[in-house]
Amino acid sequence: MLGLPRGFDLDPSEVDRAYLERAGAVHPDVAAGDDDAARKAAALNHAKRVLEDPERRARALLALLGGPGKEDRSLPPGFLMEIMETREHIEAARGPEERARWEAWAAERRREYQANVAGLFLRYAETGVPARVRMTLNAWRYIERLIEQLDPDYDPARADFD
Repeated sequence: MLGLPRGFDLDPSEVDRAYLERAGAVHPDVAAGDDDAARKAAALNHAKRVLEDPERRARALLALLGGPGKEDRSLPPGFLMEIMETREHIEAARGPEERARWEAWAAERRREYQANVAGLFLRYAETGVPARVRMTLNAWRYIERLIEQLDPDYDPARADFD
């Protein structure tokens, strides 16, 4: 949609540049008479939002490459037990210092998963085998949900279950 190469590691400035180029072409002042301009603009906005979010970008890329879909709910061995124990510790945490420590832990795990997925996609590009991308994305989603729930303003009714 934005004319960028299919890959996980995208330069944010390139995403912005590609978006602005294409969005300018469907702007109402430029695309007068194009009845499809609004749909094209909405699709471009959606593509930009997906590419700006590393987790969503990874899911979209895996789908484009024909990898397993979200119906594959596999997780690394022992991961679920680790998450359940972590949740217990987080729920028992008292005070802002402990909460900050868990927020830092979760942010570090997010960085680890993002780097791991980047490496898996490089190997995927080299071998054409989906490796463990889906399993790693599933685990990453658990970490993202934990981060969401650490927010004091977290509202499960508005949570992103995508």
